[in-house]
Amino acid sequence: MKLNPFKLFIKNKRSSENARHAKRSWRKRAPHIGLSNSVLALSLMFLFIPLFVIIFYSFNSAKDTNFQHFSFVWYEKLIFDSKDLWSALFNSLLVAVTSSLVATFLGTLAAIGITWYKFFGKQYIQSISFLPMVLPEVIMGVSLLIFFSGIKLSLGLLTIFIAHTTFCLPFVYLMVSARIDEFDYSIIEVSHDLGANEWQTLYKVIIPAIMPGIVSGFAMSVTMSLEDYVITSLVSGPGSTTLPLYVYSMIRFGVSPVINSLSFVLILAICAMVFILRKGLKSFAGAR
Repeated sequence: MKLNPFKLFIKNKRSSENARHAKRSWRKRAPHIGLSNSVLALSLMFLFIPLFVIIFYSFNSAKDTNFQHFSFVWYEKLIFDSKDLWSALFNSLLVAVTSSLVATFLGTLAAIGITWYKFFGKQYIQSISFLPMVLPEVIMGVSLLIFFSGIKLSLGLLTIFIAHTTFCLPFVYLMVSARIDEFDYSIIEVSHDLGANEWQTLYKVIIPAIMPGIVSGFAMSVTMSLEDYVITSLVSGPGSTTLPLYVYSMIRFGVSPVINSLSFVLILAICAMVFILRKGLKSFAGAR
């Protein structure tokens, strides 16, 4: 039966009018939306205005906050005359990547094991796994320092690596566990029916399904490791200066605008990494 175009037009118009009336009714019932948008805008301004200020002054030819004229002098000093700064950045990246990889590996296996298997002390382990997330960093740093002193381990990049792996692991565990909670368990049954063993099911079915949570946990671990100062300052030793320690030590003599240039470079690198990860996760989800 062929519909009359006029009746079809009237039907679509009525449905659109009903949708507009429902939208107006929702706005009347929710007057707090305008306040929420204002709070959101203020929060975004609070977060991003300091970044724009840093970028702006990275192109200032003067060392103080009085903008004189546009210049790349601080980028030139960053590239050719900042050996100690690059060394600190390399230490930060080395510790961040290695500790995040280990924390992601252990946290993923912990999330899978604690979620799907029953064993003695499971509830106790689930409870204490969140302690590093709620404990003050000073307490955690002091406890790790006492532990390293007790086993006679010299402070350096190794102790920073162990400390960062320790406090990043619970965050990976939490994000992967959240992903596992949304997992379709019937897929595992299908893989077993098709003849897959436990290991094949793990790396061919489970790991690909929870990969977004794993990648998110790794990215969060890298970010937390790069910006950590309190724990790092307590467990670091000679020759293990990271970027936060280096920047803090510059405060006594005045922070150089070279830091502004480095900050802009890091912002661009992080934005590129987020874009690549976002595209990669979308492609991965589409392929599945």
